[in-house]
Formats: sequence, C-alpha cells, structure tokens
Amino acid sequence: MLYFWTTEFPHIICFTEYHLHDHEINNTCIKYKLEAKYCRKSCKYGGVCIFVHETLLFTTVELNEFCKDQDLEVCAVKLHISSFVLCILCIYRPPTANFSYFLSSLGSVLNQLYTNSIIIYGDINRNYLDNTYNKFQLDSLLASYDLSSTVDFSRRNNNCSSTAIDNILVGKFKNTNFTIDPLPDGLLDHDAQILILCNIKIQNLKAHNYTKRLINEFTISEFTLNLSYKSWDEIFTGHNVDSVFNSFLNAY
Repeated sequence: MLYFWTTEFPHIICFTEYHLHDHEINNTCIKYKLEAKYCRKSCKYGGVCIFVHETLLFTTVELNEFCKDQDLEVCAVKLHISSFVLCILCIYRPPTANFSYFLSSLGSVLNQLYTNSIIIYGDINRNYLDNTYNKFQLDSLLASYDLSSTVDFSRRNNNCSSTAIDNILVGKFKNTNFTIDPLPDGLLDHDAQILILCNIKIQNLKAHNYTKRLINEFTISEFTLNLSYKSWDEIFTGHNVDSVFNSFLNAY
C-alpha cells in the first residue's frame, strides 16, 4: 500500500479486520511503530491496530475493557500536538454485531476520552449512503460528542452495489481545516482513505535508524551452509585470540 503514497508518507496508519493473532501483528514489519492494537481472543479474523511514525510524540490508550469479539473492537493513541491533544481511535464493528451493545460501549469509550479532540477511523458496517434508524442512532451518539461523519462517497464497490461502510468521524477543532480523499489500492474490496489535517503544528521527535539481522528459516540454513564450507584449521591452530577472531569475521 505504501507504493501509492507518492508525495509524503502518512503520520499514522489505521488498519481494521486484518485477521492476525497477537504474535503475528507484533512481527509485522513496516516502517512504523505498532502502538495500539486489539486481536480477537476467541474468534477468527477481525482486529484493529494503529501504526505511528516514530517521529511523533504520543501515548497509547488502554481500551481492552471495552472490547468484545464480534461486537466492538477498538484501540486508540493520543497524539501530543503543540496546542492540544488529539485522540485517534480505530474501531471495527462486524456486520453481525449487537448494535445496542456497540452503541453503549462506544458511548463509554467516548465518555472516557471526551476531554480530548477526537478522530475515529472505522469499519462500522453501517452504510452511510442510506438513511436508516441505526444510522440515526449512531449519528445522534456521535453528535453528542461533537463528532460528525466525513465520508459521503462510495468506499466499497462491486458489480451489484456501492456502499460507504467505512468512515472517518472528526470532531470540531479550532482553526483547523481538513481534506479527505479515497485511495484505491487495486488489491482490496475496501478503498483506503486519507485524512489531511491543515494548520496543525506537530511536535516531531528526532528519528532514529535501527539495523537488525533478519533471522528466519532461510537465513539460518544459509548460515549453516556457509559454516560447512569453512576450514577450521587456522582457528584451532592459532595462538592469538584476536587474530583468530578477526580471521573468522573476515570469512563472512
């Protein structure tokens, strides 16, 4: 997906329904830090997570107490901006979820975080192109926390229908404008979305580059094979530990 960002990489990336277990998402390698996640405990699939660019100043919010497999899956981070704190939530509501439970739990989450400015990224599985009673209930809850829907274009298209079941819900920020656009990736049945906040100064931390050795079945086999080609005579017959060690390193 990063191939499609041709100008600037995003500061924060939110994923929903990634179908990974804890140990799998913890070992996912992209050039961002995994800072918030929820993986299902007893069911397959689902899940939400937030990757944050390492130059940002942020804290992780603990919301596991509000999560319930197949009803509400949520995680969050607080981004520390020069003038305020911005809380970013990532949520997933499966199509079969208990909608009353979802609304009640989401209300509890928002009540805990309402002292901050809030943005919600989510696969809500409620079509925002249709006017239904459930949509009215959700909009009423969000409006009570100064949150409103920003996506009014189709996000999921197939031969039979076009829907907007994913959304970005944005609070009211003083002196801040934003733009939102779809980002078709050609791979998934849901298009990604990019939200750009304008007139915000972000406190960037100094970036650090880290190098680590790639260890997997292939690299271990390759290392073992290389060892088999090594002549150990000079190692066993050497008398100077430093020169023996350097000789061994130079062989690789």
